[in-house]
Amino acid sequence: MIDARTAGYGAFVLRVTLGVAALAHGLLKVFVFGPAGTVGFFGTLGYPAALAWFVMAAEVLGGLALIVGFHARIAAIVQVPVLLGAASVHWANGWMFASPNGGWEYPVFWAAALVALALIGPGAFALRDLGGAPMLRPKTV
Repeated sequence: MIDARTAGYGAFVLRVTLGVAALAHGLLKVFVFGPAGTVGFFGTLGYPAALAWFVMAAEVLGGLALIVGFHARIAAIVQVPVLLGAASVHWANGWMFASPNGGWEYPVFWAAALVALALIGPGAFALRDLGGAPMLRPKTV
């Protein structure tokens, strides 16, 4: 049974946590590796430069959108292919994230959490969701 009194707050915690993680990964690509380094790395994987730019934008802009709750369902779904792509890059490393060069379980779990958020909605304190009015109280599930 879902507790309608607290479900909106749970979705809020999930949304903000996913947003902070995405933003941190995006900012790492932009400010630490740099756009040129990120594009170069994607090139070594056989991906086009445009994909690197898409990933950086999806992580930074999507992360910010999740944090404030602006079209959170869309922001979550847009990031799922990014995480599945990351999982495919790490597939050969094995299951555990502690494996050399990282495993694939973390990006797969992250993608599943994004799908869960898209299904349950943005929760409490969301700025806006799919044409709705500002949500400053928890949504009932």
